[in-house]
Amino acid sequence: MNIILCKDIPTLGKMGDVVKVKEGYARNFLFPKKLAFFATTENVKKIEQQKLKKVAEEAKQKKEAEALAEKLGKVSCTVTVEVNDLEKLYGSVSEMEIAKVLEEEGFAIDKKSIMLEKPIEELGIYEVGVKLHPGVVAKVRVWVAKK
Repeated sequence: MNIILCKDIPTLGKMGDVVKVKEGYARNFLFPKKLAFFATTENVKKIEQQKLKKVAEEAKQKKEAEALAEKLGKVSCTVTVEVNDLEKLYGSVSEMEIAKVLEEEGFAIDKKSIMLEKPIEELGIYEVGVKLHPGVVAKVRVWVAKK
């Protein structure tokens, strides 16, 4: 049976692909979960229109992410921490603290999109990546200073 995929399915293909599957798999799994349609010319046209909308929306999101990345590239934020006599941090600076400081600067960035290999454990200046879109990563300068 030939079907058209409505969503990306790792084992079958991407949205809009026409694939051949067994009839029971289509009727019992794909159709009830609205993951596929029968492969008719009308459904092919409908999926192609959805694909075009998705591509246009993706391009718009990427353009917005690039604009935000340009703004974030000019930002440098300061995280103040407590240190001991040898200027060693008592704790470490993680994604959460950086997200809070960026929010104070006016950027609503999720802590999951901040890319730190490991928490910052020393005073200094660091370049931190912020993943805004699958193809767009902004660099933010973070100053870690003592209180």
